[in-house]
Amino acid sequence: MMEVKDLYKTYRMGEHEVHALRGVSLKIEDGDFVAIMGPSGSGKSTLMQALGLLESPTSGSYRIDGKEVSGLTDDELAVLRREIVGFIFQQFHLLAKLDARENVKLPLLYSGRSDLESHRPDELLKKVGLDTRAHHRPNQMSGGQQQRVAIARSLVNDPKIIFADEPTGNLDSKSEQEIMGLLRDLNSQGITVVLVTHEDTIGRSAKRLIRMRDGRIVSDERLRPITDGQNTALVKSDGANATEKATGTVSQASLGQYLDQGIRTLWANKVRTSLSVLGILIGVAAVVAMLALGTGAQKAIESQLSSLGSNLLVLRAGARTMGGVMQESGSAARIEVDDAKSLQAIPDIVAVAPNVNGRVQVTYGNKNWNTQVVSTTASYETMKSSTPIIGRFFTEDENQRRARVALLGATVVRELFGDANPIGETIRINRIDFQVIGVLPEKGASGFRDQDDTALVPLLTGMHRLLGKNYVENIEIEMRPGIDSKALEEKILSLMNERHNVREENRETSFSIRNMADIQAALSQSSKTMSLLLAAIAGISLVVGGIGIMNIMLVSVTERTREIGLRKAIGAQRRDILLQFLTESVMVSALGGLAGVLIGVVTVLALKGVTGWTMEISPTSVIMSFSFSATIGVIFGLYPAKKASALDPIVALRHD
Repeated sequence: MMEVKDLYKTYRMGEHEVHALRGVSLKIEDGDFVAIMGPSGSGKSTLMQALGLLESPTSGSYRIDGKEVSGLTDDELAVLRREIVGFIFQQFHLLAKLDARENVKLPLLYSGRSDLESHRPDELLKKVGLDTRAHHRPNQMSGGQQQRVAIARSLVNDPKIIFADEPTGNLDSKSEQEIMGLLRDLNSQGITVVLVTHEDTIGRSAKRLIRMRDGRIVSDERLRPITDGQNTALVKSDGANATEKATGTVSQASLGQYLDQGIRTLWANKVRTSLSVLGILIGVAAVVAMLALGTGAQKAIESQLSSLGSNLLVLRAGARTMGGVMQESGSAARIEVDDAKSLQAIPDIVAVAPNVNGRVQVTYGNKNWNTQVVSTTASYETMKSSTPIIGRFFTEDENQRRARVALLGATVVRELFGDANPIGETIRINRIDFQVIGVLPEKGASGFRDQDDTALVPLLTGMHRLLGKNYVENIEIEMRPGIDSKALEEKILSLMNERHNVREENRETSFSIRNMADIQAALSQSSKTMSLLLAAIAGISLVVGGIGIMNIMLVSVTERTREIGLRKAIGAQRRDILLQFLTESVMVSALGGLAGVLIGVVTVLALKGVTGWTMEISPTSVIMSFSFSATIGVIFGLYPAKKASALDPIVALRHD
């Protein structure tokens, strides 16, 4: 039984108040068939919406089977609506993208029942005479047929009460009679029916006729008795149980159902969906490409740095300042070959390679090339990652014998020999014959210097046969990994100052040490910083795409306001609407993310093939980009989803 006492409902229209209900008191017994009539503005629709739990009264009491429901929350009211109430709307409110069967099945999505694919919708469509139209969409059916679908939808959860708002208002006389016949048949099965109508003939076909004017009941006439002994076994649950079940109950729609609904919605709005996807697609593709470019640049730098060697110190002779003028390097002291031998006695030093450099002219046959020659020892091979790709490195014995052997860089080989094998050939370096014994690995260009434009000869050979120098320009020192490099530098400088009897006042400038590990770390960090900068720039486009999703979803909320109202009227809670719109937003982001990853990979491969740039796609960057796009969908889809979930069902249903 439904009972209301002193029910008031006041609307505020700007500065004015409209009193739709003024102290209405009413009881409706189970199994009754009640018609509410009155002119426009009399409050009849407001009363029915309040009884149907769509409209919250301003004040007053509303009890269903003795349980007070006027103070329930929106979600608790939604549970009650899906448990005991079925609605038949004048405007039908069928979802255009769903066929008749899917529209009838819709309330099951929020009912918590596991029989979403049961035969219940088919049985109801057969009951209303539409079993042959089950897979027709609303625009393929007449008004009477659409109203029958609405009636079938109202019955799918076996309601105790059916509310019909002008159920025949948009129908011809034949359809009107058929619909009223269906309502009477439902009432005869024990279902309480409350309808609102303007037509006196419709009103008088009910068992009880209530007339309203100016928000008050002006007459309440019993036309026919409530038949005793009606079959109420068909009613699913009573109001008391339903109200107890309402508190804390959530609907159980599965993720699969949300995805299915989301796919249908997105497919029905292809252009809007494509625009949303495009924003995320561009962002993800840019992130993948930028990170690939940054990673490739970092790898290239690391490859070039590896040619400098790892854990290296470079000892150089310092310069003396005279009269405020810096003299040439080595003016304070000279580094000798024996200094390299003495440094090997320090425990933390693994190997040393003294070097002397110079420019030389290299000729072979009728070809000649000006290049840099490096005179060094056999330790250079492992210290500087210079193991020949063909041939061999010279030995310490060849160094002591001042053997005229040389290793050539790739550039020198290309200029002098083309595609021919240079191993064993004799070349002239500054008019002195040298035998080529190896070809160095390619290391590429570093700044304006081509690291492959070089020739290596034994140290003593270069000093005494080519360059005429009796001192060493620098000593490259490989230190043991994991040691304190600063402490080792102090030991080296102390040893060198003692060996060369450097005065105390000149010790600060007599020798200098450059730590290559520090330079490598700085360059590597710079590369990482640039990679992060590129990723951040690309990430901005993802955020812009996310804002686009939010705007599109806000438009979608506005366009689908009536749909939201319908879903809430048939039992959807805030959580259901929130998850529905959030699912759609994440689907758009995920689709854009997948397409963006694919386009990003294709772009990287194309650029790599056309430009020859070093670009490397890492799985981490792909996963990060896709995850970021999905996160963007959640973050920027949350506000529109929350806005949709907060809509009042009756206000949403009235939206134009």
